Amino acid sequence: MKRKKLLILGGGLSLLLVLGLSLSGMRNKGIPVQVAKVGREDIQAKVSANGTIQAVTKADISANVMGQVTRVAVHEGDVVKKGQFLMEIDPRNAQANADAMRANLEAARSQLDSANAALTQAQSDYRRAQANWKAGIIAQADFEKARTTFETAQADQKTAQRRMDQAKANLVQSDVGLGYSTITAPMDGVVTARRIEPGETAVPGIQNQPGTVLLTISDMSKVEAEMEVDEASIPTVKLGQEAQVHIDAYPNKVFQGQVTEVGGSPITKTSTNDATKFKVKVWIKNPPADIKPGLSAEADIFTGNRSQVVAVPFQALVMQDVKPKPGQSPKPGSPREVEGVYLIEHGKAKFTPVQTGLMGDLSVEVVSGLKGGETLITGPNRALREMKDGEAVRAEKAPAKPAA
Repeated sequence: MKRKKLLILGGGLSLLLVLGLSLSGMRNKGIPVQVAKVGREDIQAKVSANGTIQAVTKADISANVMGQVTRVAVHEGDVVKKGQFLMEIDPRNAQANADAMRANLEAARSQLDSANAALTQAQSDYRRAQANWKAGIIAQADFEKARTTFETAQADQKTAQRRMDQAKANLVQSDVGLGYSTITAPMDGVVTARRIEPGETAVPGIQNQPGTVLLTISDMSKVEAEMEVDEASIPTVKLGQEAQVHIDAYPNKVFQGQVTEVGGSPITKTSTNDATKFKVKVWIKNPPADIKPGLSAEADIFTGNRSQVVAVPFQALVMQDVKPKPGQSPKPGSPREVEGVYLIEHGKAKFTPVQTGLMGDLSVEVVSGLKGGETLITGPNRALREMKDGEAVRAEKAPAKPAA
């Protein structure tokens, strides 16, 4: 029995020894990695963002007078022409005020006519008194009295003229207020919003607060996508860059666009957890005829391109800590990490710092550090994360592609 146990124990030790030698042999051969040749390709950099469709030109119509809406002649989706009647706010108060101002104007006109007549008579009496006084016919006191009457008539005439001018201005102002009761289209377009119904009260703006928007007229012949671009991408977005816009309502179509506005200040956050984003407007060159504002859209803004540049896959890039030379301390402001890739040289991994440029969909441009033709380690990701400079590696065969 003891001999049997010893044989089993000896066999187990032999198996462990064989497995250990096998693993050691595999380690000595190097870590299995995936590789690729560094080549050249065309890089197209782009920034993707989400947003909504809106008209380039639109008018939000608010009330300039307070009152009850008595008529609304349009509905959402109606096509309107400039000057077309849209709605009416109860004009009775404005009409009564205009009538009162017109009556005041007539009264002021009558007063001015009387003042003019009085001035003409006083002027005639003054001239006659002046001639008689010089001829010695009347006394000095009578002449002074005629002159005073003339000067008073002049003052009264000027006062009446000012009242007349004020009455005219009040009438013009009242007519303007009466005109505010009738709202017409300020431009050709489509009614894209109607937020008021007959019987409701329109409220005008007060000081810096705008009034209630009653209607919105949009010119949908020229539309744009208002996008929200994150702060990391906004430095590469410039005016005039080309873009492709995908609208959710038209899933099988791609619309060409162009950047027409890049926001200079961030969009106001609704909460502290929101990311910082900037507004970018993309004009859509070929919008569909039935497009509507508010549709969800996604835009790819092309921020640059390079032809036949040295490029590597994104997954091949790694970050390595910068270690100061023995006896030296890192300089203030110096980078703590350096970006690079691992190459295979003589069966070992060699970390090579690189400087990157444009980023494409799957690859990134290498501005310096590689010339092309090198054997690049592209994976697996775990091996790249744990890899050390100078570690032995061996290239794996690429897995066979599955049949279609």
